[in-house]
Amino acid sequence: MNPSAGPDLRDIHLPPAPGWWPPAPGWWLLAILALVLAYLVVRWGMRRARSRRWFRRVQSELEHIVATHAARPDRARLAADISQLLRRVARLIEPGAVSLRGEAWLGFLDARLPPERQASAPFRLGVGRALVDAPYRRNGDPAADFDTQSLVDLARDWIAHALPRRPVHG
Repeated sequence: MNPSAGPDLRDIHLPPAPGWWPPAPGWWLLAILALVLAYLVVRWGMRRARSRRWFRRVQSELEHIVATHAARPDRARLAADISQLLRRVARLIEPGAVSLRGEAWLGFLDARLPPERQASAPFRLGVGRALVDAPYRRNGDPAADFDTQSLVDLARDWIAHALPRRPVHG
């Protein structure tokens, strides 16, 4: 070493490249956000699948009632079975609806129809009235005579519009 030349200097040293672990705080936030989003998407998908499953189950039960009626025609039994099915569906919408009777029950059913159908009140003033009257009449009684296909179509329409897309219970 030559004292007149000064100290021996080395070139600038760069720090080592940062490691990939632990990640920066922004990556942690992004990971948490991705997990929350994935949870919400899975939860939404499961609820949607459950809602579709319930809707298909209710429709298949109505079709079973119709097939049973076709095999053994009994208007009173058909009206009673459809009424029971609609009551079970109504429990999903509003738990207190199960206790409704007579005009209040028919009014509840009319209120869950689409607005263009509510004006004609098909349950209170139309074929839907059979849900209240027909189960207590004997076959052959003129008061128990109603159009069974219209009642089935009305029940299908009500189920399609009233069944909640997301169940209240469960």
